[in-house]
Amino acid sequence: MAGHSKWANIKHKKAKVDAFKGKMFTKLARDIMVAVREAGSDPNSNFRLRLLIDKARSINMPNENIVRAIKRGSGEIEAEAVEELVYEGYGPGGVAVYLDIVTDNRNRTAGDVRHIFSKHGGNLGETGCVAWMFEKKGLFLLEKKDGALPAGLDEDTVLMLALEAGAEDVNFYPDSVEIITDPSKFNEVERKLSEAGLKITDAEIAMIPKNKVDLDPETSLRLAKLVTALEEYDDVQNVYYNADIPEEIFDQVG
Repeated sequence: MAGHSKWANIKHKKAKVDAFKGKMFTKLARDIMVAVREAGSDPNSNFRLRLLIDKARSINMPNENIVRAIKRGSGEIEAEAVEELVYEGYGPGGVAVYLDIVTDNRNRTAGDVRHIFSKHGGNLGETGCVAWMFEKKGLFLLEKKDGALPAGLDEDTVLMLALEAGAEDVNFYPDSVEIITDPSKFNEVERKLSEAGLKITDAEIAMIPKNKVDLDPETSLRLAKLVTALEEYDDVQNVYYNADIPEEIFDQVG
């Protein structure tokens, strides 16, 4: 299976953390609420929640914001009425784009997302128009430090540990390692990876493209601008697309 461009391009997001910290607080709060609703408010038993809390703290999200999001997710305090949606469409070059949405106003969000697509050479499609091009998979990210694998392990050892834990595939990048698994084995693989001493930087249930299209540099830049605009919109939680965009292309996006 080809590598998932969301993780391969993770650095372009990190470079913008400070500029969009307020937006990230909003997105993380909603992610935390959803994680609590799905698997409870105890981070010891809710791995996704534990990772989100760690991520929130890494960008200095106030602890009171984290606690409030957890309480809203559990129903302990009243929360905004939000719903989870999926939007699908096409970007420049006919690239399939799949969006996870959390919104308190679907009419506003639909209009805004349609405008973002149109502005950047794409179009919002009908439900189901691109979903068939993706597969739902569990994803784990291990970050390298100065190009070195976690705990000083070599690629063969990490590959063996991941496969023994139940992973389907492992992709190695210059700055990270991506481990792919069946969603039903997500918690089991996480437990076994942790027991093997591998520190997981991030994890999620994601939509992986079955195949990817090749783009010329100009089209890649147009797609990168669309992806960036969608990621910066508050109601968009995740953006998936069936193309690889080189990191240097994202660097050109203002």
